[in-house]
Amino acid sequence: MSPREFIPVRIAVLTVSDTRGVRDDRSGQVLIDRIEAAGHEVADRAILPDERDEIAARLREWIADPDVDVVISTGGTGLTGRDVTVEAHRDVYEKEIDAFGTVFTIVSMEKIGTSAVQSRATAGVAGGTYLFALPGSPGACKDAWDGILEKQLDYRHSPCNFVEIMPRLDESERRK
Repeated sequence: MSPREFIPVRIAVLTVSDTRGVRDDRSGQVLIDRIEAAGHEVADRAILPDERDEIAARLREWIADPDVDVVISTGGTGLTGRDVTVEAHRDVYEKEIDAFGTVFTIVSMEKIGTSAVQSRATAGVAGGTYLFALPGSPGACKDAWDGILEKQLDYRHSPCNFVEIMPRLDESERRK
């Protein structure tokens, strides 16, 4: 069997913050740098305040956009009152990728110990688009990309990866 060819995916990056702009968005930039270094395409980038309806609306826009395969958000996954990114993501998910949060916690524990318990990182699928919600720290974005997403968004990764099932994510919609 011949080795698989790399398939670049188109990834939109959303930073959720009441205080950040593009110039001081370190977490979003960590993701952009890693996405590009891995050979993927940055399809879009946005910064929104911690407002559940606005976040969900932007996610829906990207889900409807055929030029976006994956959305990665950073910020708003904590426990405070303004942290509503997880809820916004769950407002749009068709299916949740339950193990993502567990695996992220395992990866995080190697770096920050039991403080990893405070993360509510989550992932899901909607409209054939993968959605990942990461904490807002640059370290958490590095951990999620380096420890999970870099491999799962690489078609060459075995024994399985997210890219190989991408064409089948919206098959229930096509049957209607």
